[in-house]
Amino acid sequence: MRFLPQLLANNRAWAGARTERDPRFFERLSGQQSPEYLWIGCADSRVPANEIVGLDPGELFVHRNVANVVAGDDINSGSVLQYAIGVLKVKHIIVCGHYGCGGVQAALKGSVPPPLDSWLEHIRVVRDEHAGELAALPNDDARWRRLCELNVTAGVRTLSSLTWVADAWKAGRQLILHGWIYDLRDGLLRDLDVSLGAQRLEGH
Repeated sequence: MRFLPQLLANNRAWAGARTERDPRFFERLSGQQSPEYLWIGCADSRVPANEIVGLDPGELFVHRNVANVVAGDDINSGSVLQYAIGVLKVKHIIVCGHYGCGGVQAALKGSVPPPLDSWLEHIRVVRDEHAGELAALPNDDARWRRLCELNVTAGVRTLSSLTWVADAWKAGRQLILHGWIYDLRDGLLRDLDVSLGAQRLEGH
């Protein structure tokens, strides 16, 4: 334990506490995972996916990136979606953003050094599409918060157009897409009411 001994000690304490509460926890966990949910969230260290929704390891399949972007040309998230939908058969995909997102703020303000600049271009497209709405807001903080929400909504819409999702719906799968936002100031999640399933999409 030459490096990061405190983290390794924390791990031993965590594993010991888990085993004490539930002696068969790791035995079950080491078997096949079968989560019902895929979480697409921000890499921000203040947004621990499992913890804020009260789920144990094995109950939430998680993909995180800077500013919870959903991009149709991203091989990484595409591979996650393919596995989550095709193999794990998840029933819900949650795109979760958060207020105070540094990536969204950077996209709102302008350019940053590469490669992050190219990644944030996805959010700048959303910013430009809603330029009038954002300009009408009273201050930069309000625009920042609103763009965090709009980025989530755009992510849900992008998901609905991707092959893996479309194929699941065509096959009659009950797969539902959700858009949520997390507030760092009170620890609460809010549903942005942009959920999509095969039936709702057909109704639009």
